Amino acid sequence: MTAASPAADGGDEDPAAPPGRRFEPDLRPMTRINLRPIASPMPLGFFTIAIASVMTGCLQLGLFDEAARAAVAFTVLPAFVLQLLVSVLAFGARDVIAATLMAVFAGSWLPYALVMLSGVPDGLQVLGVFNLALLCFGALMTAVTGPKRALWLVLAVSLPRWATTGLAGVTGVEWLTRTSGALGLVVAVVAMYTAFALMLEDMRSEQVLPIGRSGPAHLAVEGDLSVQLRNLERQAGVRRTL
Repeated sequence: MTAASPAADGGDEDPAAPPGRRFEPDLRPMTRINLRPIASPMPLGFFTIAIASVMTGCLQLGLFDEAARAAVAFTVLPAFVLQLLVSVLAFGARDVIAATLMAVFAGSWLPYALVMLSGVPDGLQVLGVFNLALLCFGALMTAVTGPKRALWLVLAVSLPRWATTGLAGVTGVEWLTRTSGALGLVVAVVAMYTAFALMLEDMRSEQVLPIGRSGPAHLAVEGDLSVQLRNLERQAGVRRTL
């Protein structure tokens, strides 16, 4: 998104201004804002969450042997790259909530994969504390993602998983690990449904499966162009500073 610079010779003289300087009192007639439409990256982000959650959940449930930790880590590692890409595209689409959420999810898969691959001592305890920190982040994000029900729902089911994973890593209690694995499969189901609903909506240009948008998120899909461009001059990428 870019804004054109005003003409060098436009505007009225300001008597109080230094000699040789000219000022334009109203730049709106001279300003052009170019919008660059992109495809929504969110289905990719949610599908990635689903697949990685299935793999880690199966490991926690004991469906894989302990020797399969490195193999699971290799399958989870691409989730870091894919969700980082989704985050970058979401920032380009000026969706700070979705971009932040996907970036943090991406950052959660990378240390998990590296710890599982390296087998460092006390790695599970470190990951436990890390998941408890993610729990705090998720609680704050849940408070601001209400209008985006799809994101809110994925966060809502991720919170108990982060909690049980963190406590299992810190305490080493087996039933907490199994519970976390089961919750990981629940996260996968919710994320898979959300991704599928968003893809159907994009292909048919209308909501097919309920997603539950409200407020600004609902207007972003149902509103006309004038609603979309409301207060555009005050948004990030247009105003002078963030």
